[in-house]
Order: sequence, then structure tokens, then C-alpha cells
Amino acid sequence: MNGTPASVVEAAFRHYRSQDREAALPLYADDFTFTSPQDDHIDKATFFERCFPTVDRLKEQRLLHVTAASEELVFVYYAYELTTGDRYRNMEAITVRDGLIREVQVFFGGKV
Repeated sequence: MNGTPASVVEAAFRHYRSQDREAALPLYADDFTFTSPQDDHIDKATFFERCFPTVDRLKEQRLLHVTAASEELVFVYYAYELTTGDRYRNMEAITVRDGLIREVQVFFGGKV
């Protein structure tokens, strides 16, 4: 994919929110890993099976800041509201190399 690492990340979030798996898959490298407080370096297939289809629990998700920290690292700070009405903010450190998302590290924030 062409574009800046930040634009690749923004596209990935758009495809997640619209649940467009076919558009999202090519944005992720084959050796992609995903880490969060609930997942320890899971691979691309597991991410798309376990994490990608979770948008139905969200009422809203807004990207507050998408910031390039270096040529390959993008920080994303976002807010979301669950269908229960609970609101949270998280941060992600996303590595994009050669136009592909290589790694996502999620840091859970507290309830807002």
C-alpha cells in the first residue's frame, strides 16, 4: 500500500470499524504480531479471528491523535464507547514498515 505509516494506520482503523476484512487483510504483514494486556504476541490469523470482529461491542470509536513518532512507529490515542455506555481511552504503538503493519502494541487506558 502506498501512503505514510499514519495513513496506513488510519485505513486499518476505518476497515475495522466498517468490518471490511478483505480491505484490511492486505494492510497487515504476514509476520504481524498483536500484543495487548489480553493477548501476547498473537499472529495475524489469530488477530483477525479473535480481535477484528469485536466492533459490535462498540457504540463509537474516535481517533483523537495519530502521531508519527519515527519513520516506522505511529502512536494512536483513541476514545471509544461500548454499547453498555462505558467509555474508555487506549493508546497503540503501531510499527509500519514497507507500507505494512508489522506490530501493534495496545495499552489499555482507564474508564473515562
